[in-house]
Amino acid sequence: MSSYLETTKNVYRDAALTPDVGLCCTTNPIWELPGLKIPKIMQEMNYGCGSTVHARDLTNNPRILYVGVGGGMELLQFAYFSRQKNGVVGIDVVDEMLEASRKNFREAEEMNPWFKSEFVDLKKGDATDLPVEDNSIDVAAQNCLFNIFKTEELTKALQEMYRVLKPHGRLVMSDPTCEQEMNEELRNDERLRALCLSGSLSIADYVKALTDVGFGTIEIRARKPYRILDPKNYPTEELVYIESIEVAAIKDPMPEDGPCIFTGKAAIYYGEDDHFDDKKGHVLLKNQPLAVCDKTAGALAALGRDDIFISESTYHYDGGGCC
Repeated sequence: MSSYLETTKNVYRDAALTPDVGLCCTTNPIWELPGLKIPKIMQEMNYGCGSTVHARDLTNNPRILYVGVGGGMELLQFAYFSRQKNGVVGIDVVDEMLEASRKNFREAEEMNPWFKSEFVDLKKGDATDLPVEDNSIDVAAQNCLFNIFKTEELTKALQEMYRVLKPHGRLVMSDPTCEQEMNEELRNDERLRALCLSGSLSIADYVKALTDVGFGTIEIRARKPYRILDPKNYPTEELVYIESIEVAAIKDPMPEDGPCIFTGKAAIYYGEDDHFDDKKGHVLLKNQPLAVCDKTAGALAALGRDDIFISESTYHYDGGGCC
């Protein structure tokens, strides 16, 4: 096993045995849903940098895969939407984290009359070799895990997620990203890599890693401030700004002209007619913003019309768009 992966196992083994509230800085408030109560210990062991739980992904009793279980908080949230035996599959390589999750689920069962521990199937496994059948998962997720991987392991992990997803299934991820170039010492610090604080991909590289394995649609759902690495506390000579990004990659067929990537752009038609139809599947109602993928935004802008406005990327997308 690569040394940085062994370091990662040790970091999260320690975090399973002794919860470390400051290990990872989550940027999302705790879900508040009717009848959902999250044990305090799960909140303390929420070692993620955002959220992968989105209600619109979770209709019709989906089968859900979550890799890197932590204290079980997101698995409990997923189980809220999939109340069936083994409806949520949790995978982790650290025995102590799996055992901590099992214990936390017993506490969650006492607090939530609707919840049964059998809703969650915990398995030992590696993200690069998932013990899950092909085309068997509706929604796969990981939070602040894949960013620790170097290129070879990241590619394997994404290929595994793609393999287990059903057609049109979705991979939902939350990870740190960094547009700045990090110095070699910072990038190669094994403990910082284990904490997702070094080696962070840029958003462009992050998206390319997803499309390279075959995901035909990418949705960037949020982009938020995450951490600052400063010279007083880290091996860097300048401030390094890290963001948290939430992304959904959908197992749609790859279009001939390339993937559909939604970064929060919108098109607005404001001409004399009540609508504009580009004859390519995009109908813009007058003064009604339509979310469009970057590819469609570029095509509409290339028409050179003076009655269509294309917004900048907001890096927030919540569905309802056109590609």
